[in-house]
This record gives sequence, C-alpha cells and structure tokens, in this order.
Amino acid sequence: MRIAIMGTRGIPANYGGFETFAEQLSWRLVERGHEVTVYCRSHHVPKTMKVYRGVHLKVLPTVKHKYLDTVVHTFLSAVHSVSQRFDVVLLCNAANAVFIPMLTWTGTPVAINVDGLERKRKKWNWLGQFYYSIGERASVWFATEIVTDAKAIYDYYKTEYRVDSTMIAYGADVERAIDAEAVSEFGVEPERYFLYVSRLEPENNAAMVIEAFRRIETDLKLVIVGDAPYADEYKKQLRRLAADDPRVIFTGFVFGQRYKSLQQNAYAYIHATEVGGTHPALIEAMGYGNCVLAYSTVENVEVLGDAGIGYADVEELKREMQAIADRPARVLDYRERSQQRVKAEYSWEKISDQYEALFNRLSRS
Repeated sequence: MRIAIMGTRGIPANYGGFETFAEQLSWRLVERGHEVTVYCRSHHVPKTMKVYRGVHLKVLPTVKHKYLDTVVHTFLSAVHSVSQRFDVVLLCNAANAVFIPMLTWTGTPVAINVDGLERKRKKWNWLGQFYYSIGERASVWFATEIVTDAKAIYDYYKTEYRVDSTMIAYGADVERAIDAEAVSEFGVEPERYFLYVSRLEPENNAAMVIEAFRRIETDLKLVIVGDAPYADEYKKQLRRLAADDPRVIFTGFVFGQRYKSLQQNAYAYIHATEVGGTHPALIEAMGYGNCVLAYSTVENVEVLGDAGIGYADVEELKREMQAIADRPARVLDYRERSQQRVKAEYSWEKISDQYEALFNRLSRS
C-alpha cells in the first residue's frame, strides 16, 4: 500500500508522543513492504532530509504559532497529498479533522487517531476549546474510520456521538540496560533518581510531582524531562517551586538514545498527566522496566492494570514516593510486572499489526 501519515511534527521524533508513534509505525510498515510518506514541519525536520529508515519525508512550511502551527501545516499537507492519490491516509489529532473532506473527495480513505480529549487541556482558551469540539464532530462526520487509543476514549465517542471506533493503543519497546556513563551528563547515577516526563503544561501536573518530592526524605533525585514552547510563565513557576531543592533537575526536551537511557536507568517513574488517552511516556516507562506511580485517571489505570501504583493527590503521591524510596524490593517487583504487561498488550509489533490490518481493510473498501 501507499500510505501517508500527517498531522504530526514529523520524524525522526523530536517533540512528543504523536511524533514517536509516527516514527515507530512508519518504518515498521516499510519493512513489511509498504511505501510510507510522513509529512513533516520545516521547523522540526530539515528540508534537505528526504528519507528516514526507508520512509519518505515531505517537509512543508507552516506558521510557528500556538494556534496555527498544526492546522496550517495539515492544510498544506492535505493539498499536496491530493495529487499523490495515496491508498490510505492516517491523520493524527482531532484538530485536523476539518481537512478530511479534501482527502476523501478524491476517494482516499482516512483514518484519524483522535488522541485524547484535547479540548480539556488548560492551555487552551475558549476559542481553542471550541475548535477542538468542532474537531471531534468533524472526525465523526468525515473520517472513514476513527481510531481511539484507550477504552475511556472509545467509550466517550460511543456515548457522546454514538459511533464505534477502532481501538488501537500506543506501543513501546521492552528492554532495560543500566549505563552509568549514559546518564552522567544529567548529574545522576543509575537507579538513583525518580523520573518525570511530559510537556510542562498545567494539566500534566509537574508542580504536584515537585511538591510531593520536596516533602520526602531521600537522597534520590528527581529528573524533570520536558519543555513547552508556549508555557513560559508556568515553567518559571516550576523552577521557583524547586529552587530551594538541589535534588530537582530540569533537562528540557530529551529524545532518542539519551531519553531511552534516562528511562532505563531510573529508580522509579512518576506519571501525573490527567488529560488524554494512552500516554506514550507511561507505556515507554513500563516497557523500559520502571516501577511506575501514576495519577489515577481512568485512562492511566487502564494502562497500568496491576503493574503499577496509583495515587489521587499530592498527599498520596508523597506517601507512595516515600514508601518505594524506602523499599527497593517492592520496586523490583513492579519493574517485572510493568515489562510483562507491555509485552502482552503494548508491543510495537502488535500495534503495527493492528494498523496494517486497518489500512488493508480501508484501502479495499
């Protein structure tokens, strides 16, 4: 099949979950004999880069703006793709659903991965929330197939819009390699730090994690991995909160092998995101053999099963962090459970099988 993936910032991944997803899925589909094109944004992928791991890259410009970046680039991607006559298009993010008719008008089937309930993110004002509400409805009206990545999101679309979707989760690799040299650049030692990974936006609750950590007695450190291009005031707030605790380390965005090393060498992983479907960093942390503490949203509990520890607020998080800091044997038990769960439910090969089957069905319909 000739497959296009659009709506992400592009590959190789250097931003977030959708980009990692596009990278992991696309090269696996190429290895299975398909021709895959990923549309990329010019301020994330060099214009001179044409191919990555056998995947064709189409780098297009956009407007680098909080509200325009995604939609302008997807519009240009859709315009370009019309003449390409792909067998199927995978569109990422419900915000891009308004462009689906440009693709289906030529007879190209479109599957849209709607992600989570983006309109609930605190970073959006009323206009952004309204636009995402339109995106949800446009996904239902126009897409050939809606893809949801968590049971809670599947249930939402079923209840709210009375539509069935195809549920395909996010994937992760299963491996763990202790490497002191790999993490030394961050000022930490293997299995001597808690790890938190997310965009530094309010609904991802980095402040709650820092507050809980500051109140526990341990010589472990807390490594905060992430950034956000439009959240300067919130990032300043986080740094002020951690200013009197030298155990807290901010790294900014980290990707590729450096990110993998931070995950594989952590003592435990703290997940605090409250909005969205299946969160990539959570499943990656499990696959990399971490003891996971996760904020007890419906989506996070669904992913964890019995392979991690839930918490409901800063007090409970503080107690659980102190408990696992004091009990290394408990950490080892949860590491084993995490990797076994990812092998069973969230391997990239299984996810790729499901998307390949979906694309085959859509291209023949």
